[in-house]
Amino acid sequence: MYRKNAALLMTVGLLCALEYLQAGMIAFASAPIRGEIDASPEEFTLVAALYACIAVVVISKQRWLVERLGWRNFMLGSISIYVLGAVVCGISGDLTSFTVGRVVMALGGASFMTSARLMVNLLPPGPGRFVGVKVFATGLASGTAAAPFLSSLAVVEDTWHAIFWLLIAGAVAAGGLCIRFLPSEPIHEDERSPSSPANILLLSVSTFFLLYVLQRSYYDFYNESIILLAFALLAALGVYIFFHAEHAKDEPFLKVKDLMQSRYILGVGLFCFTYIVLGSNNYILPYFLQSGLGYSWDTIGTFQAFGLAGALLTWFAMALVIPKYPAPKKFFVVGFAALISFGLLLSSLTLDANMWTNILPALVLNGCFVMLVLATAAMQTFRDVTHHDTLFAHAYQIKSMLGQIAMAIGTTLATLFLQWRTTLQYNNLNGHFNPGDPLYQDSAQRLTLALSPAVGAGPANQIAVATLAQDLHQQATLVASMEYFWVVIVVAGVALGVSMAQKTFK
Repeated sequence: MYRKNAALLMTVGLLCALEYLQAGMIAFASAPIRGEIDASPEEFTLVAALYACIAVVVISKQRWLVERLGWRNFMLGSISIYVLGAVVCGISGDLTSFTVGRVVMALGGASFMTSARLMVNLLPPGPGRFVGVKVFATGLASGTAAAPFLSSLAVVEDTWHAIFWLLIAGAVAAGGLCIRFLPSEPIHEDERSPSSPANILLLSVSTFFLLYVLQRSYYDFYNESIILLAFALLAALGVYIFFHAEHAKDEPFLKVKDLMQSRYILGVGLFCFTYIVLGSNNYILPYFLQSGLGYSWDTIGTFQAFGLAGALLTWFAMALVIPKYPAPKKFFVVGFAALISFGLLLSSLTLDANMWTNILPALVLNGCFVMLVLATAAMQTFRDVTHHDTLFAHAYQIKSMLGQIAMAIGTTLATLFLQWRTTLQYNNLNGHFNPGDPLYQDSAQRLTLALSPAVGAGPANQIAVATLAQDLHQQATLVASMEYFWVVIVVAGVALGVSMAQKTFK
């Protein structure tokens, strides 16, 4: 029994780490991968929308499939499909094969994190389950922290395919562990959840259009804002109709009606809010560090990994405190205070900011915020539904489905904000970029004089103008990014006030 429990715990941590590794590595290396497979940003957006859409649908069917296949067959099938998709991505050299690989990976691996959390309930009730939760959170923090470092290492070494071979190795190891402990018997027919093909079709179509419109808005929002907003609202209405229909059924596919409790609703709302902030920060930080401050790709990956390791250290500290002082409110307060401090540290940087003393502490605080809020929400949100395996599974599935959408919303909001403010700041600064401006004349003359001995007067003047134009864009990006961090401060301040005032999570 001890060996089976140890294998289960290792699988829980590995599956959770794999989910955050694949998401983090591919997001961080998206630009280099696009270049290697000759894909435009718009085409890569379609791939991401397809993956997220399939992920939502697969997560919604997780419990339904487990009930009919049994845990072992379901996990071995999921891992096999995931490995197949990763192999296709690992040998791909064009957009078509990469897209096929990502779709297959989503079919197999989208439910890894949900499955990992539900596997914890295969442990006997008691302290062992809390150990399972700790292992789950450790896998989450480890995968989150390792993703940018491993991704940047693969890109710098010009071996981006190694991302997928690493995922394959982890998935094969998880499959071997699953054989050792997972039960193979399906759930008795009388206890199975009913199917709902029409509702699943509605969910699939609505989710795809919502995610695609969100990601398409990166490129067309300011030109076609009314059309995009209209389609987004229609798609969101479709998702709402899906949940409303499940709520109204006597025998639903997902037990939405039984989950309408204040603790669960507030917890899922907190999850979604945190995922929106996480998606926004994950987009802004690499762009800010590279385009605004001029750091190299591998440096950014390494320091983001150092910063996100703060999440792992935070979890170790929480694991020591929770058994003696389990009240959740203090963790939320400290988490949102960490997010405010993160924003304050990055909202007043200059071009000569030091990575170790000015930026790394902020990245660590961002990791602390993620773990303090997400881990605490995970332990509190589902407290009233753990007595029923199916209800708990449906509760976690719905949270994971909405989390996929919330991450996409966060990335979209950050992208649109940065486009808006960068353009505005660029136009403000561009007023000085003309031959009649004394500051421009002085800067151009000094650069031209410095370069002339090496390249000649004519090329030196051209290089000077190009350098000033690059500096202009960098300054606009820096100021726009700092405005974003002020928004984070305000939003985190409101969240801090709400977390102190609410009485559900005491």
